[in-house]
Amino acid sequence: MFDALSDRLESAFARFRGKGALTEQQVEDGLREIRLALLEADVNFRVVRTFVGRIRERAVGAEVSAALDPGQQLVKIVHEELVRILGEASAPLDLGSRSPAVVMLAGLQGSGKTTAAGKLAALLKKRGRSVLLVAGDLVRPAAVRQLQVLGERVGVPVYAPVTTGDPVQVARDALHEARRLGAGVVIVDTAGRTTVDEEMMQQAVDIKAAVNPVETLFVIDAMIGQEAVTVAKAFQEAVDFTGVILSKLDGDARGGAALSVAEVTGRPIKFASVGEKLDEFEAFHPDRMAGRILGMGDVLTLIEKAEEVYTEDQAQDLQSKFLSAEFTLEDFLSQMQQVKKMGPLQGLLGMIPGMGRALKDVDLDDAQLKPVEAIIQSMTTQERRDPKILNGKRKKRIARGSGRSAQEVNELLRNFEQMRQLMKSMGGAKGLKGLRGMDPQALMAGGAPDLSALTGAGPRLPVGAGAPAGPGGPDRQLNKRVPARKKKKRR
Repeated sequence: MFDALSDRLESAFARFRGKGALTEQQVEDGLREIRLALLEADVNFRVVRTFVGRIRERAVGAEVSAALDPGQQLVKIVHEELVRILGEASAPLDLGSRSPAVVMLAGLQGSGKTTAAGKLAALLKKRGRSVLLVAGDLVRPAAVRQLQVLGERVGVPVYAPVTTGDPVQVARDALHEARRLGAGVVIVDTAGRTTVDEEMMQQAVDIKAAVNPVETLFVIDAMIGQEAVTVAKAFQEAVDFTGVILSKLDGDARGGAALSVAEVTGRPIKFASVGEKLDEFEAFHPDRMAGRILGMGDVLTLIEKAEEVYTEDQAQDLQSKFLSAEFTLEDFLSQMQQVKKMGPLQGLLGMIPGMGRALKDVDLDDAQLKPVEAIIQSMTTQERRDPKILNGKRKKRIARGSGRSAQEVNELLRNFEQMRQLMKSMGGAKGLKGLRGMDPQALMAGGAPDLSALTGAGPRLPVGAGAPAGPGGPDRQLNKRVPARKKKKRR
């Protein structure tokens, strides 16, 4: 997400680092880089002009010239203007007090409306709301069936009385069905077209008039680029939407639509679809997204994801094990299985400040964890808790049981020990919760930790320099205590 934009902005900021003062020409050169970065990310050119103009107005004044570190101050200004262009404040879904509360989705065909309806239903159900999905897209082939499948996966009912006909009547009847079922929220999926046309717009207007939604959400494909402004304006004039859902944000390294639609329409982005799975759907926070774009990570979202998976007692127990280096392979296996519930590994680690850049050239896939799981699961409980007992014979048995090689078993043990030392050294942050109130730029100042021990890539720590070799591994002989040489007696 925003990879290309992040790289270009990082290149622009690099020229300001370590400067005692910034001349007007240096600021202009930096702004030129920022302008090109935004245009390459498919941000609308009018939005780019406004954005760069605001930065120039603040950057050439006393705000930067009087700063102790002009480079950092300029990054701070860019961050604040990014937050502003993304909508400034978070805008949660407002369901009001009416029951059932109707949420209507509108957008072009292929924008991801039906999938967004399923994801929104999953999110609301997770929050304890009873939801009814309504199949109002009676134009696209199999749209009704797609919504029914999503409803089954989420575990919410779908009102789909017909596959062709009048969607306005379907939406109107859905309100009676919602009252019969006791559903508190009704999500209406609507038809789209490949381009904006009057028939589609009129249908959306009629559905809105029939159900009187508390929220009308415009779903827009993050990969749409420059056309985002034209499409958004057309829908705003027709249905006057109250908020935006950004879909397919994981599929585009540019994401220009995100930086255009809120600025142009004045309507907040409420949700972002960040993956293909139904639970990869997040409330949109402008300040957090700006942090991700600038490589500052998104610690708060990471904490929220962790809190959904871990109880308070589990988190405290895990933290104490990290700090005391008593973290065992049994704990490691358990944590890997928990982390999988939080989302893709690459995305999670990218939320840690500075980590996105450190992981840029490292291919991290959840599938890479499977061999590790197989090796640990082939161990006995005692072996997981005390890897020091693993001799050559035990390792061969584990390798056969997991379908891996003895070398891979040794590699895992070595990397695990390095990871324990790394976690112990990072323990001073008092766990993720200790990062809540910290400035992302301050977190980045210390640089990203070395991930070679976690990924199996890159250089190994030498034996005796910070982390010992794997217990009983090929370096075992190096760990033997060498007897001290006896001093010769002087005559």
